[in-house]
Amino acid sequence: MGELIDQYFVEHLAISKEDAVMVHQRYYKEYGLAIEGLVRYHKVDPLEYNQKVDDALPLDDIISPDPNLRKLLEDIDKTKVRLWLFTNAHITHGLRVVRLLGVDDLFEGITYCDYTQKQLLCKPHPAMFEKAETEAGVISMEDCFFVGKHEPYHLYYARMTKLTGEADDSHLNCRHAQARGWATVHRLEPEDPEPITRAAKYQIRDLEELRGIFPQFFKEKCTHLVKQAQL
Repeated sequence: MGELIDQYFVEHLAISKEDAVMVHQRYYKEYGLAIEGLVRYHKVDPLEYNQKVDDALPLDDIISPDPNLRKLLEDIDKTKVRLWLFTNAHITHGLRVVRLLGVDDLFEGITYCDYTQKQLLCKPHPAMFEKAETEAGVISMEDCFFVGKHEPYHLYYARMTKLTGEADDSHLNCRHAQARGWATVHRLEPEDPEPITRAAKYQIRDLEELRGIFPQFFKEKCTHLVKQAQL
């Protein structure tokens, strides 16, 4: 995706590739989303950007159904947890990704960055977290659980009136979730170096570790099997 974004900067801002990379990184760090800077300073049409960047990605060649992820989600006790999607992408991209992963039918709704709005709202802006809480029906931030990791998709679970987030792409977003009072887990890839400063209370390298961190969210027989495997 980075290359498509940089190319969009080059073509629409008439700048060099080196400057495009620099501006792209600056907007991402300042606003959490490159398109926010483009709209704010260059009057770019977000929907055109979405069509030429996010929706242009060859995701069918990159993402395939993930049976392990599906099993993990299916093992969550739906009497205790609501499943929800939370993404900085526009709705078309967010839904496309979870469809390719084969888990789109397991979620009740989605909170996304709405590219049709005049003012874009995305993580880590506090109002984006507020939007997610409202749309997922959260009552107390103390009941929120956020799991962030480097992946091209964004998911989160909501426990009845209790929220759980999964799969975010930013150390910064985890820090903001933690500061907001959400119980936060930062998921690293196996090859990722240990961060100098932890982003969250919990840190994992495999989503299966969530079963041990939040056993109360999983069906009893699944929790029992995890305990047996640990013996």
